[in-house]
Amino acid sequence: MFKGFGTKYPEYEVITPQTKLSFTIRTLNVQDEERLKASLLTPIKVTDHLNKCLFEALVNKPEQVKDFKSFLKTITLKDREALLYGLYHITYEEIRNYDVKCSNSNCRKEYPVTIKASETFSFNPYPEEDILSKRIKVELPKTPNVSVVLKQPSLDDESEVLKNLSGSLGYSIDVIIETLIIDKFEQDIEAQVAPVEINDRREIIDAYRTLAAKDKRTIHERYLEEFGKYSIDLKMKSFCKFCGNEDVITIDLVENFFRMVYSS
Repeated sequence: MFKGFGTKYPEYEVITPQTKLSFTIRTLNVQDEERLKASLLTPIKVTDHLNKCLFEALVNKPEQVKDFKSFLKTITLKDREALLYGLYHITYEEIRNYDVKCSNSNCRKEYPVTIKASETFSFNPYPEEDILSKRIKVELPKTPNVSVVLKQPSLDDESEVLKNLSGSLGYSIDVIIETLIIDKFEQDIEAQVAPVEINDRREIIDAYRTLAAKDKRTIHERYLEEFGKYSIDLKMKSFCKFCGNEDVITIDLVENFFRMVYSS
């Protein structure tokens, strides 16, 4: 029976931008890629397989990450982007044949570009200590006497809500994911001393869907300001090969990662 070559896989250290933890991640092997290819391409399956793939590729991890469940509870969605970048960088190195559409209105042609992943990378760490316990209360401009409490969701938050609600009639995956940043709504009622809290996940989604468009923008602007901007960013400059126009492109890392996996 074959027992392996004893290969020492290439490794890469990742510091997560929101929890500021240090991980060492190894390159994918053929078996890892095959497992990802075999996963059903539904959001809940892709998310679950991606989380497991990242966890299993970890060579070194902090003390509080003792098993897969604690990994999910410790890591935020923005931290996962950093780990995925590390996995992509050490496995594929280059972002190859990434299709760019020229922004010049007189051109608008598509062309492929190839660039080293490391040349697209920037990092904005969270300046405080514990982002997962942080809560921000935001008054809604178009819904009187109602405020929303925002948080940074963990991988466990995402996993639980996808498992419990992804098959619910009338709930799109997009709105389920969008509302992960909402811890609860609070409504002040004149006859009551304490505000009414809406903290059931289904009720949060139902309440969110009734909001005015400006309320939705306010929620996501404040989330970005308080939580979302602390992340990695993958941007690159490209020059249209047809007209020479310069574009600055934000790389969709998840899409490109699975494109590389399926093309391998």
